[in-house]
Amino acid sequence: MNFNLKEFLTLSFTLFAVIDIVGSVPMLISIKKKLGSIHPLRVTLISGGLMVLFFFMGKPLLNILGVDIRSFAVAGSIVIFILGLEMVLGIEFFKSDNTDATSTVVPIAFPLIAGSGTLTTIMSLKATFERSDRNEYMILLAIVLNLLVIFFVLRSLNWIERLLGKAGLMAVRKFFGVILLAIAVKVFAGNAAGLLR
Repeated sequence: MNFNLKEFLTLSFTLFAVIDIVGSVPMLISIKKKLGSIHPLRVTLISGGLMVLFFFMGKPLLNILGVDIRSFAVAGSIVIFILGLEMVLGIEFFKSDNTDATSTVVPIAFPLIAGSGTLTTIMSLKATFERSDRNEYMILLAIVLNLLVIFFVLRSLNWIERLLGKAGLMAVRKFFGVILLAIAVKVFAGNAAGLLR
């Protein structure tokens, strides 16, 4: 396999920016408090599984379900918007049912980590690589690197919480809540218009 370091770094940073695991830290800490614990390995594996699944089966899977990429992105943006509202207003929409297994999938693995933005980005990168005859498996390597970062961040949540303190955590939570709202609005605006045509 031809390994192009520059291309690998570009892909890795692109996915890192879209996944935004660092920006999700306040939300993850909030969910962790509601659940009592988050299982880093389980969350990482489920998120990675979704990313790899969409790398290989993204378009065919959505076609089978009768869902296009735009609809998928809009649905994900609505969930992200609700998460942002939780962070900014301090109210609870996602009620804890005291089973961390279900919460591992929604909202942590999807849409917080492997959200519509991440999955559609992976599909778009693969389509671009296929058209230009570049090695599309570089995308898989970039996914693996990002999963290692995700696992490290999830393992370090207690340390990050102690580092920020209660006031710092509240400030960061509100700030990133607004960022999440802005991302949700951008994703929604970029895709909703296409659904009405």
